[in-house]
Amino acid sequence: MSTHHKNQFPILDWDQAYDNRGYVPNVEDLIANLPIEAAEYRSKTISKLDVPYGPSERMVYDIFLPESVPKGLVVFVHGGYWHRTSKSVWSHLAEGAVNRGWAVCMPSYELCPDVTINEITQMIGQAINQVAKEIEGPIILSGHSAGGHLVCEMMSEGSPLEESVRSRLQKVVSISGLSDLRPLLNTKMNEILGLDLISASTASPALKRPYENIPLVAWVGGAELSEFLRQNALIANIWYGLGVKVTIVEEPDKNHFNVVDGLRDPNSPLIDTLLAI
Repeated sequence: MSTHHKNQFPILDWDQAYDNRGYVPNVEDLIANLPIEAAEYRSKTISKLDVPYGPSERMVYDIFLPESVPKGLVVFVHGGYWHRTSKSVWSHLAEGAVNRGWAVCMPSYELCPDVTINEITQMIGQAINQVAKEIEGPIILSGHSAGGHLVCEMMSEGSPLEESVRSRLQKVVSISGLSDLRPLLNTKMNEILGLDLISASTASPALKRPYENIPLVAWVGGAELSEFLRQNALIANIWYGLGVKVTIVEEPDKNHFNVVDGLRDPNSPLIDTLLAI
């Protein structure tokens, strides 16, 4: 009888384990290009920009609209480890869903360390509750990286979504999402995030009970850091065991920054998966 051993050695450098910018080649050029592509897309599409949903400057969202009556609402929540970027860097990612006849909302939110991750979760709920009153029909949530975490929070116990909004929720697509925040306690970045064991645990969707009737897609790039592959598999595994219909996708060769590119293309596998309800 042969036994198969697979050793997983302890992570010694947690900063490196979560450093997407340090891992992807030519990342600075890629990041510098995003606001340019976003502005170009805003200039050629039907939109309502900077709609306030709360009292502060960053509590605003953009809505991108198709030429006909929207089939429903897609919300895309940006990433940046809860302390970087804004909606206006990612506008072009609305293109695929808008071309398929959906309205797309992109909210900005206050950033750490000015607020906590839990407060950001409440803000995203507030934005979705408000935009849901403007756009009728089914609702699909998607988010990238920290945004993937935030949309999973919307479909788990303690969600800030109003019942009338949650009943319209057809699917959540977490792209390279973080579902267990406890490992971040080991990073220098936690000086900005300000997590402790209790707040990291209570802000981790993988440690919560999800709403069973909402399907989850856990999507990640095959060329991402191993911690992102693990985090993606983790929430899929745990929530499947709690009765959620789960689809798990590792898109070959995609890194943390180009894994979202499919959102631009109305015929991509990512858009097909996102909009299939």
